[in-house]
Amino acid sequence: MPPHPVARQAFLAALDDGWADPGRLYNPARRSRQLLDAARAAVAEVLGTRPDELHFTAGGTDAVRRAVEGVRRARGLRRVVHSAVEHSAVIKAAGDAAVAVPVSLTGRVDLAALESAVGSPEVAMAALQSANHEVGTVQPVEAAARLCAAAGVPLLVDAAQSIGRAPLPTGWSLLAGSARKWGGPAGVGVLAVRKGTRWEQPWEPPADVPSAVAAAAALRAVHAAAAAESARLSALVERIRATVAATVPDVEVVGDPDERLPHIVTFSCLYVDGEVLLHALDRAGFAVSSGSACTADTLQPSHVLAAMGVLTHGNVRVSLHGGVSAEDVDRFLAVLPGLVADVRAELGM
Repeated sequence: MPPHPVARQAFLAALDDGWADPGRLYNPARRSRQLLDAARAAVAEVLGTRPDELHFTAGGTDAVRRAVEGVRRARGLRRVVHSAVEHSAVIKAAGDAAVAVPVSLTGRVDLAALESAVGSPEVAMAALQSANHEVGTVQPVEAAARLCAAAGVPLLVDAAQSIGRAPLPTGWSLLAGSARKWGGPAGVGVLAVRKGTRWEQPWEPPADVPSAVAAAAALRAVHAAAAAESARLSALVERIRATVAATVPDVEVVGDPDERLPHIVTFSCLYVDGEVLLHALDRAGFAVSSGSACTADTLQPSHVLAAMGVLTHGNVRVSLHGGVSAEDVDRFLAVLPGLVADVRAELGM
């Protein structure tokens, strides 16, 4: 998501008053502490947590790593149960001591398999995203939280795609997010840890006061407009889903058609080189991706799409933001069939 205008304004203002180390006692430092505390309280209010449960981190990946390592240290266990479609940050943090739970064709986690996996006494924690970052499918977090609670296992929710856009689920023990996803500055993340969760701070968090203030300002702004903006973007995504299926031959629109994020849609085109299609769309003025941005440079098929059992090549991921208009979507839908036909013709299809 592009930076929100208020994030830049808040950052520049905080540079003047929030430059000092908030851990010191002299006057400028106390001012920095006040700004940091106010930013923490503002973010906590949106997330539905207490301010003393919220930690600013060096980004979304850092938040996930802190969550996993902190629970492992506190509980003395290593195994992490997670869905097979989690973000690469979760999968890498879990490492070799992980159990991947399968998902359905639409990308929703298998709750029966999750319940079985968390029943082992060797499990330190479970992780389940609020919604998928590639196909937009919303996960049954609250049902999963009840299963984890019954097993005495803390649940980490990666809510990077949902914060500021959609209502957050309840029942989690830890929740991670990335300010960049809601229009805040890159390099700022949040980790909320519910009181009563066994977790140890694995390393000292950064104290970038201006960035934290900018992140909080952007979150308040997008949260205030979330209901109207979600309705607008959801209608545009529905138009893309229906029109692509009707106008592009041999295409598969993936993800849950109903239980989904309002701004993400992914479809896979048979007989198409995905990279070639993305370059063609880029030349036409459309910035889209293939699968997940976090795996786009690995030359490996999307682990999300592979776990779902859908086409892993020739896929296009469209993520809409506040600057996208209905006219932009109409133009995209008008040129897409011809571009797909051209790419297929180049391949002799």
